[in-house]
Amino acid sequence: MFSKILIANRGEIAVRIARTARRLGIRTVAVYSDADRDAMHVAACDEAHRIGGAAPKDSYLRGEKILEVAKRTGAEAIHPGYGFLSENEDFARKCAESGIVFIGPPPNAIEAMGLKAESKRLMEKASVPLVPGYHGESQDEALLAKEAERIGFPVLIKASAGGGGKGMKVAESAAEFAQALASAKREAKNSFGDDNVLIERYLKRSRHIEIQVFGDMHGNCVYLFERDCSLQRRHQKVIEEAPAPGMTTERRKQMGEAAVAAAKAVGYVGAGTVEFIAEHDVAESGRFYFMEMNTRLQVEHPVTEMITGLDLVEWQLRVASGERLPKLQDELTIDGHAFEARIYAENPRNQFLPAIGKIEKLRTPQTSENIRIDTGVREGDEITPNYDPMIAKLIVHAPTRTQALARLADALDEYAVMGFANNVEFLQRTARHPAFIAADIDTGFIAKHSADLLPPLPAPTDAALAACALVELNCVRTAHANEASPWARADGFWLGQPNQAIVFRYEQAEKSFEVGVVVRDDGYVLTLPSGTHHASAAFDTAPDGERVALTLGADAEESLINALVLQHGLQRVVMLHGERYEFNAIDLYAPPHADEAHAGHLTAPMPGAVVSVLVKAGDKVTKGQALIIMEAMKMEHTIVAPFDGKVEAVYFAAKEQVKEGAELVALEAL
Repeated sequence: MFSKILIANRGEIAVRIARTARRLGIRTVAVYSDADRDAMHVAACDEAHRIGGAAPKDSYLRGEKILEVAKRTGAEAIHPGYGFLSENEDFARKCAESGIVFIGPPPNAIEAMGLKAESKRLMEKASVPLVPGYHGESQDEALLAKEAERIGFPVLIKASAGGGGKGMKVAESAAEFAQALASAKREAKNSFGDDNVLIERYLKRSRHIEIQVFGDMHGNCVYLFERDCSLQRRHQKVIEEAPAPGMTTERRKQMGEAAVAAAKAVGYVGAGTVEFIAEHDVAESGRFYFMEMNTRLQVEHPVTEMITGLDLVEWQLRVASGERLPKLQDELTIDGHAFEARIYAENPRNQFLPAIGKIEKLRTPQTSENIRIDTGVREGDEITPNYDPMIAKLIVHAPTRTQALARLADALDEYAVMGFANNVEFLQRTARHPAFIAADIDTGFIAKHSADLLPPLPAPTDAALAACALVELNCVRTAHANEASPWARADGFWLGQPNQAIVFRYEQAEKSFEVGVVVRDDGYVLTLPSGTHHASAAFDTAPDGERVALTLGADAEESLINALVLQHGLQRVVMLHGERYEFNAIDLYAPPHADEAHAGHLTAPMPGAVVSVLVKAGDKVTKGQALIIMEAMKMEHTIVAPFDGKVEAVYFAAKEQVKEGAELVALEAL
C-alpha cells in the first residue's frame, strides 16, 4: 500500500478521497488554484501546494505542474478523482514515465474508451449491444446530416471525447440539426479540446442505467451491480439510485456480464462505469444498449457503496498498489436501497442556469450511517464560475426503496442554502412526486412533470409569516436586551397611548404581505392576511438559524407550529412542517428604483463569454428566437427574445467577456 498520494482534483471528491486515505494511514497532498487557496479540500489533506490561476487550464489541467509537485513531495501515486485529468491518457502515461502510479486504468484503456466512436467499434466486436447510430471518423457536416436522416429523428449529437452532458444536443428534426451540431461542436471543443461528434438515435422513453465495474492486475473483473441515473436535466444527472427499480436478477446478470465484457475488451484495471441506455421496461423484457464507458470513479459512486457496504476508493488504492480485488463476483451482495441527490447552485425555474455567490447560510441534516453528505464547501465559501456548481451530494440508505425515498425527502426538508439560487426545493418536490415514488421514471421525467416540479414559489402562509415576523422582533429585542433606554424596547410603546402594532412587510413575486404585531404581557396579537390571531412563542437561537415554537390561535382554534427561520440581508426562508417558504423583507427606508432589467433590455444571467451573436441592430425577431449564445461553466446558454420585436442595439461581439447583469441586447416591442 502507498504511504503518500497526491490528489489531483478539488472539491467534494478530493475531500472524499482524503477521508479514505486518512483511514488507511496514507498521507495526502492537495493541489489548489488561486481560487481555492482556502478551500475545504486544502484543509482536508496533510499538505497543499499552489499550481496556478483560477481557470482549470491554468491549474487543475496542468499535468506537468502536478507531476512536479508529486515528485517534490515524494508522492508515490496520483489519484485524479473525476473530471480534469482523470480520463487523460497522456497524463496517465507521463505518470508511468515518471515512476508515479496513476490510480486509474491503463492509458490504453482510457484512450480506447475515451473516444466514443472508437469505443463503439470495440464494443461491436465484443458483441455488446449498441444504439443505432453513426460512429465514423468523418466529420463532414453534409455527411453527418445525411446520417442523421438515415438514423431517423430525433437524434442525439454527442461529443466523441467527453461526457457529463457537455457537447450533447438533441435535434428533433432536420431543420434543427445544423444549429444543434454547431452548438455541440463548440461545447466539445471548449470542454475537451476535440470537436468530433457521433450521432445516435434518441430514445425518448428511455432509462439511463449504468454498471459499476472493477478490475485488477491479476485478470479479475467484477460488476458491483447497477445504478439508475434516469433523472436528468441538461443531460446531467440529478438524483441517482441503486439498485435500479424493478430490475430482475436475470436482467441484472445480463447487463453486468455485458459490462464486464466491455471492460475486459480493453484490459481494464480499477474502477469504471459502463453506461447503458435502455428501453423503459428494461427490467422485464426491454432492450439495452451500450452508450459509453467512463474510465474513472463516478460522482454517484456513493449509492453503490451504500448498498454493498464497500469503500470504492479503498478498492482503487488497493488495486493500484497491485493487490487483488477484495471480493469476487459470488461474494458480492445487495443490501437495501440508496439514493443520491445532487445539491447544485442553480436556478431550476430559469432552465437550471448555474448560479454563483457566497454561501451565506448553510443548514444540513444530521449525518449517520444511513445519511451521508459528501461536500467540498462550507458556510462562507464562494461558488465561482470557474468550476462545477455542485454544493454537495446527499446520500441516504434504507432497507427498501420506499423507506429510502422517504428518508431522502425528510433529509431534504432539513437542507437549506442561502446566498444564491439552488435546487433544494426542486429536489424536495421530486422526491415526493407520485410518479417518482411509483418508480415511473425515464430520462424525460423532469420535462414531463415540470408543471409539478417547477411551480411558482408557494406563497407564504399565515404560519410562515407569523413565525418570520416574531423571530425578527425577537432578534431586535435580543440585540438590545442590555440597553436601559426605553427607546431600545421593541414593543410598540407610544407615550400616552396603548401599544401600537409593529408592522413587518414582505414580498414575493411582486405580491406583498403585511404582518402587524402588538406586544402584550401574555403574548402577542398578530394581524395576518387571514385576520387577527393571538399568539405565544418560545425562541431558540441555534447555529443553523432561529427556531421558534409558536402557538397561533383565532376564534378558539389553536395550532402549534415549530419553525426554523433563516435570514440573510432581506432574504427570508421559513421551514416548517416539511414545507419551505422563500420571500423577501421589504426595506421601508430603501429609495425607490427603476427596474433596469425590464423585458426589453436583455442582460447576462451570469459571468461568461459571448460565443455567437445571431442578430444585429434593426433586425426584426419573433418571440423565442435565439439572439445571443453565451458560454458559462463550460455550458452554452441561449438568450432568446421574450416577445416579437425589433433589435435596437447589440452591445457585445463574439469572444467578448461579459459580467453578470451586463446588458446584451436592447429590444423594442412591435
